[in-house]
Amino acid sequence: MAAELDSQPKSVQSIYTWFSENKLHVNRRYQRKLVWTTDEKQRLVESILKRYPVPAILLAEKGTGDYEIIDGLQRLHTIVSFIETSFATLDGKRFDVAQFPTAKTRSDDNAFKITAVGGEGVLSPREVSTFLDYSMAISVMRGATEPEIDDVFSRINTYGHRLSDQERRQAGVQDDFSQLVRDLACQIRGDASSNILPLGMMPSISIDLPMTKQGYDVVADEVFWVSQGILRSTDLRDSMDEQCLADIAASVVGGQIVERSKEELDNVYEDGHPENLRIDAALSAYGSERFAVELKFCIDEILKVCEEGTSKKLRDIIFTKRTSNQFPSAFAVLVIALHEALIGEKKKISDYAGVKKALEGLYDRIDTSRKSTAPEERRKNVDTIKGLIGSHLVAGSITLVYGAHSTMDIDAALRRSEIELPHYELKQGRLRLDTQRSVDPEMVAKVVKTACAMANNGKLITGTILIGITDKESDAVKIAALDGITPRKVGKRFVVGVSREAKVLGISAEDYYGQWKSAMKNSGLSEALKSALLSSMDYNDYFGLGVISISVPAQTGVSFVDDTAYWRSGDETVAATGGPKVAELAMRFA
Repeated sequence: MAAELDSQPKSVQSIYTWFSENKLHVNRRYQRKLVWTTDEKQRLVESILKRYPVPAILLAEKGTGDYEIIDGLQRLHTIVSFIETSFATLDGKRFDVAQFPTAKTRSDDNAFKITAVGGEGVLSPREVSTFLDYSMAISVMRGATEPEIDDVFSRINTYGHRLSDQERRQAGVQDDFSQLVRDLACQIRGDASSNILPLGMMPSISIDLPMTKQGYDVVADEVFWVSQGILRSTDLRDSMDEQCLADIAASVVGGQIVERSKEELDNVYEDGHPENLRIDAALSAYGSERFAVELKFCIDEILKVCEEGTSKKLRDIIFTKRTSNQFPSAFAVLVIALHEALIGEKKKISDYAGVKKALEGLYDRIDTSRKSTAPEERRKNVDTIKGLIGSHLVAGSITLVYGAHSTMDIDAALRRSEIELPHYELKQGRLRLDTQRSVDPEMVAKVVKTACAMANNGKLITGTILIGITDKESDAVKIAALDGITPRKVGKRFVVGVSREAKVLGISAEDYYGQWKSAMKNSGLSEALKSALLSSMDYNDYFGLGVISISVPAQTGVSFVDDTAYWRSGDETVAATGGPKVAELAMRFA
């Protein structure tokens, strides 16, 4: 049955009610991040207050009674964020939450904080009514299939240039290659999340640009691409990071370096094109997970090179003179060269300082002219880089553990932990933060119970426990003083590591990690979960600090510690007392 289109004008008040009930969702498979500037938001609010017409919003009704936003994401978020006092009007007035009971209730429930800036006024009661009563033109697709929704979205975004080239390529595409690029980009940026998100979660995966601070959770200057100078912060908004990853992935997986051009990437993404079919077949044989692990390993090696000796940004190594130039093309051939040497030729870096020195001024030592985009010129650049670093590599195959946590993964998990509390747990370590540095005898038991609780989140749901992390700045300062280390801040978290604890205990990092594995092995966890945890435990050097990661794989039934089941309430681990609660947990796996 063909999809039906139903026109449903809705007041702003009704739209906010939908929002407050989590009925509005965003599909990350094709929707952009939040990208409007404050000025653009203010002009929309001004149009509504003046009762000017604004473009229609298109939704797709889902079987659950919720709605997926096809067109109008920026407008919808602008409306609800204005009501929640995120910004003021052009003449400096904020929404008066006290005049709107639905928003007032959400504020009282701490769903958002009212922003009050000195000197700013609020809308008058008449203006509040005008805003809330404004009727938005909304069209709802009923009974639409995913391909139909994708097709509509694609057509909407051909009416004028509304998406960047890479956003257009990725929009709605569901093949393995596009999914690989999308997932990798999210992991490296630190905005990995579920594919379907409530509208209210969009700020948590959107990029806060330095010149237009919106209060979003992904701070551009802290993202790998920007912090290393590979891209500018505004490039993230246009998905230039995904474009760079697509170029690298196509070159590595396809077995030959592709031309660096708009046309070539268009061909890779175009369904049915010979190049699309070639890359798709190559990826099927290569494996998405394998490539993801290898790429993140190569990036970790680049970060180690940058940190060797005096820490330097990659940009400051690549260029001989101080510059703010971006260099995605040079970065791409650097990664390809490292992949060929470390993965393809089974070598490993023996002298990170030597590699760092060899790469100094690289931008002037490879061809960066217009002709350098051709495959044969890129091949010369790759060979040049391999020649420069070759004397600092030795034979030795590196064992890559699929499913292990790279530095990129840890950073992404830390950022994601800020918004998905039930699925993440952070522990600073086993030692108490006192001058005696005594071992907390309850710490292992707490981690075991937390792993059990995460496993009971439900079918197909995973979790992650990271040891060597604190979310309290005061603890990070105390640990720095006690153990003489420099914590690394990631988002709102602080990596303090566990190597310091091994040193205090007088054992090696390997032995310290072994103690955790032994404790998990001897715990009272359900056998299926225990085996899964032991096989997923991983130790990452993480810039010498050392982080233990424990992945909690999805289970098929309720897990226990001895005879007690546990569950997660937000970021708290709670014992399931009584049969009814255990039965409720069992229903999660039905």
